[in-house]
Amino acid sequence: MQIATWNINSLTVRLAQVLAWLAANPVDALCLQELKLTDDKFPHEALREAGYEAAAFGQKTYNGVAILSRKPLRDVVRNVPGSEDTQARVIAGTLDTPHGALRLVNGYFVNGQAPDSEKFAYKMQWLQALQDWLRTELVAHPQLVLVGDFNVAPEDRDSYDPIGLAGTIHHTQEERDHFQALLALGLHDAYRLFEQPEKSYSWWDYRMLGFQKNRGLRIDHILVSEALRPSVRACTIDRAPRKNPQPSDHAPVVVTLAD
Repeated sequence: MQIATWNINSLTVRLAQVLAWLAANPVDALCLQELKLTDDKFPHEALREAGYEAAAFGQKTYNGVAILSRKPLRDVVRNVPGSEDTQARVIAGTLDTPHGALRLVNGYFVNGQAPDSEKFAYKMQWLQALQDWLRTELVAHPQLVLVGDFNVAPEDRDSYDPIGLAGTIHHTQEERDHFQALLALGLHDAYRLFEQPEKSYSWWDYRMLGFQKNRGLRIDHILVSEALRPSVRACTIDRAPRKNPQPSDHAPVVVTLAD
């Protein structure tokens, strides 16, 4: 079983790229972030023709998340329950697998803009609310996968310039502490369960030849619960779509679980 996450940076602009990627990589579930469209504009029919049902949580112009799945998706939740957040950032659903129910949580984490800004304070509050909710989700759903654009580079090796960017957004100790707090709930960074190439990133700035020079960050993550850890067989970043004409600035991340 394969689950992927991809910040597509506008599904309207890049629907053809998503369909092409799914044709070449028929994963069981693909979680998208930054749809940048409202629910009534979501391309259900095109995705259904490709073999995927979808649950979406859209928003005009910004944000938006969706889960595309080959299997029926049930118990869908949009937003962090009890949160007063008005932004479309979280969607969750349950997949029934041969090994039992698997809870899939897809998040477009707050960027935060800059330390000491109001948006950074919002990011801290949002991360705490997510953490509090996931604590209860893990009790109810031991087999849980949290994916998405976390907007956090957890370690220095996840940044092309950890010294020059130290203390800046995505690199602050506060953000990294929240990432560690998610792991402390009993989650594991699937990518780091394996030996990986040095300077492996999932996002590159459009400017200044960021991708060509590999000036990137690893900010797109897949975290698996303790119950699922033994079944993780691989976790990879697919750089190929970043070479497309008009690409997203993010690349897909794919985890493979034992059948």
